[in-house]
Amino acid sequence: MGKRIIIALGGNALEKKSLPPTAESQLTVTRETVTYIADVIEQGHEVIIAHGNGPQVGRIVLASEGAAELTPAMPFDVCGAMSQGYIGYQMQQSMQDELARRGIKKPVVTSVTQVVVDKNDPGFANPTKPIGPFYTKEEADKLAAEKGYITKEDSGRGYRRVVASPLPVRIKELEAIETLVASGAVVIACGGGGIPVIEENGETNGVAAVIDKDFASEKLAEELNADMLVILTEVPKACVNFNKPDQKDIGEITVAEMQKYVDEGHFAPGSMLPKVKAAMMFAESKEGRLAIISSLDHAKGAIMGNDGTRIRK
Repeated sequence: MGKRIIIALGGNALEKKSLPPTAESQLTVTRETVTYIADVIEQGHEVIIAHGNGPQVGRIVLASEGAAELTPAMPFDVCGAMSQGYIGYQMQQSMQDELARRGIKKPVVTSVTQVVVDKNDPGFANPTKPIGPFYTKEEADKLAAEKGYITKEDSGRGYRRVVASPLPVRIKELEAIETLVASGAVVIACGGGGIPVIEENGETNGVAAVIDKDFASEKLAEELNADMLVILTEVPKACVNFNKPDQKDIGEITVAEMQKYVDEGHFAPGSMLPKVKAAMMFAESKEGRLAIISSLDHAKGAIMGNDGTRIRK
């Protein structure tokens, strides 16, 4: 019997460093990406797709701010909605074509998803979420001086602009997403972690932030009562002592065992740590739930039980 699976796609599923960061090249990568997800759908599973938007929303913000002399810059939450729309469009189109090629009759739909956050979340006081391109230290210092950007070094890869990253509290479109999934649709939701909004005095208002897509995907998986949360990244398995002679891949593991590795500082805050934390949260949320960390090309094997990092309570 098929499982209900949330698949959270990392940035490598949308862009490749060998290609220019254009909409055209992103579509090329997306068409390849959906073939791996279609493999999972073909196995009879219910699939809901979430994805990041860090590079894309960063470029949209840059473009909007760069054109400020000609037209007012778009608010950050609107830029997030724009990124959800165009990434969802490309993924939706690519998945529709791929399923049709396989003779699978399933509608594919994108939900522009709002995610409620707490206005007092400490993330607003300590921006940590990287967006946009990588910069050298000199370029980052110049942007900080000229535009007031907050920049931080990102996992040894260079400097990036960082923005607030509050934790998700509730997914506003949950009922609609549930209805679509129950109807048999493949749903793309919580793109970029969802558009962060605050509910106050009967009104909903967007805020300048980016919710981590791994935590948003975990929240979506819990609220949809999913069987699996599959977080896909650049590596087939999470590992300890990364890039060291004694590097060790992690296969089957319990939440308690993984917590020891977290406490020992094995996972980088800007890359693997949020994935590990989100996976642990989901695995611990209910008996029988499984969280997987793996790569696109190993996803099918990980879901079948013979690959990836698999975390259980």
